[in-house]
Amino acid sequence: MLTAQNSTIGFIGTGVMGKSMATHLLHAGYTVLVYNRTRTRTKELLENGAIWKDTVAEIASEAHIIITMVGYPQDVEEIYLGEKGILNHAKAGTYVIDMTTSSPILARQIFEVACGKGIHALDAPVSGGDIGAKKGTLAIMVGGEKQDFDTIMPVLELMGTNIVYQGTAGAGQHTKMCNQIAIASNMIGVCEAMVYAKQAGLDPKTVLKSIETGAAGSWSLSNLAPRMINGDFEPGFYIKHFIKDMRIALESAEKMGLATPGLQLAKSLYDQLAEKGAENNGTQALYKLLDQQTLQTI
Repeated sequence: MLTAQNSTIGFIGTGVMGKSMATHLLHAGYTVLVYNRTRTRTKELLENGAIWKDTVAEIASEAHIIITMVGYPQDVEEIYLGEKGILNHAKAGTYVIDMTTSSPILARQIFEVACGKGIHALDAPVSGGDIGAKKGTLAIMVGGEKQDFDTIMPVLELMGTNIVYQGTAGAGQHTKMCNQIAIASNMIGVCEAMVYAKQAGLDPKTVLKSIETGAAGSWSLSNLAPRMINGDFEPGFYIKHFIKDMRIALESAEKMGLATPGLQLAKSLYDQLAEKGAENNGTQALYKLLDQQTLQTI
């Protein structure tokens, strides 16, 4: 049984969400080794007892459980399959959990290579943004072997509350694509509603009180609309990462022969935002684009 007393966790990728997730592991008593491309982003974790490692290979060779939360599929591929990557340095019996939103095909590839080395691999992307990461209430969607999922469940429970086994390797990533597809069109609706409230001369905060508990209610409406109203466009989830997710979803849908017009529209709008230099804003910054377009038509 993997416990805080007999297991060391390696955490790679301590950005907006990863830092909070790793903090929960530290508070639970685990020895946590950390690596991030920008070391300054680990400062708070190191002050709380985490141990810095200079390379991915060092973490892989020392940790019993390795969690990754990085930016893009190419980062995942390099970290797991590269010459200096996890699967070339981890010991047999190690559990590796990629919590990045990445490609289902890549997740399957990592699983197959890991199996050949006696390493347990799970793809476990998350939803809930910076708020869910801080509160430890993330939704976690898991693909891989059911026995491995059961073994690692106590660790996942430190970071999330809605933790669901979805099926074989890649199933977690496919589920996250469903999540992102649902969010994409919903974000357009939330932003349009708040822009409409403003242009109608209403108090958007009062409007929000009425609509967030009814049929229009959603996580984005309750958690991101207040940020839009307050002019807070700091990232809980980066636009550049959302564009990456939508690109993966569009590619996956195309391979299935599936039409996703709402997703295509959302990506085109976020692409416009990125072109305007807003790629490091939070996804709620779509409000700015739609508000500006409204002003231009008046």
